[in-house]
Amino acid sequence: MPASPDVLVGLHTGDDAGVVRLTAELALVQTVDFITPMMDDPFRFGQVAAANSLSDVYAMGGAPLTAMNVLAYPACDVTTATVAAILAGGADKIAEAGASLVGGHTVDNPELVYGLSVTGLVHPARFLTNAGARPGDRVVLTKPLGLGLLATAVKGGLAEPQHAAAMARVMAALNRAAGEALLPCGATAATDVTGFGFAGHALGIARESGVDLVVRMEQIPVLGGARQALAMGLVPAGAYRNRNAYRDRLTLRCDDPEGTGLLLCDPQTSGGLLVTLPPGQVAAYLRRMCSAGGEWAREIGEVVPGTGVLMVE
Repeated sequence: MPASPDVLVGLHTGDDAGVVRLTAELALVQTVDFITPMMDDPFRFGQVAAANSLSDVYAMGGAPLTAMNVLAYPACDVTTATVAAILAGGADKIAEAGASLVGGHTVDNPELVYGLSVTGLVHPARFLTNAGARPGDRVVLTKPLGLGLLATAVKGGLAEPQHAAAMARVMAALNRAAGEALLPCGATAATDVTGFGFAGHALGIARESGVDLVVRMEQIPVLGGARQALAMGLVPAGAYRNRNAYRDRLTLRCDDPEGTGLLLCDPQTSGGLLVTLPPGQVAAYLRRMCSAGGEWAREIGEVVPGTGVLMVE
């Protein structure tokens, strides 16, 4: 069935959210996402799941307007207090985003999952996709990698307390500042880094934009404790699946003593935004991030002519 001409972003590019034009001045950004727990604290889990869902709107340059809870859990095994804490955590992040919680749906399910359906607003002629990167642009990453590795270490009881706390703080942080700075700083493409790992989302930009991305491993921010988890073999299965899937388009030109390919393919939960910007706008973007508490943001590489490859030096 052909899409309406008012569907400005749909299924064809694998973008973070759909964009539907309402008027010449207004479009809706729509997304839904949910995850399983990666920590024991139900309130923090609710925060992380909500931040993860809201990121899709920020990656499009939009502003969240409303959210609806999506919750499934085994009713005989999860207490009402736990459910209340999860929903409270989600509500906390929805409020921080300046959006309104307007409903939701809950079902009995063997596995606990929680997330949001989010609707945002954007101008129909001014939004971001993963298809606009241009040769000469610079590449910026706004949160550190290693979230999946550390989550695996936490589940195994092998993470240092300070590393587990840092992981939770990064996951729960909204990408609001990163998203709000995109259009004012002239960003050309953006996506959030989640389950496909850094490599998968970088390759999405490269493929849809018809370019190559060249990044330098030493400039990519990495959470403390992530490399230790990697060295101990605490690697989520998704990292191996991702690496196998990207093998033909991921070129490692750097030394790889710790399995760098796995770090780049590590699935992230509520990761940062991966952004391409004109060279003259990078400093302004990073200043805006720093002033808003985004101390992790780094320029990590550049866009070059190509055919959809990620090269790591």
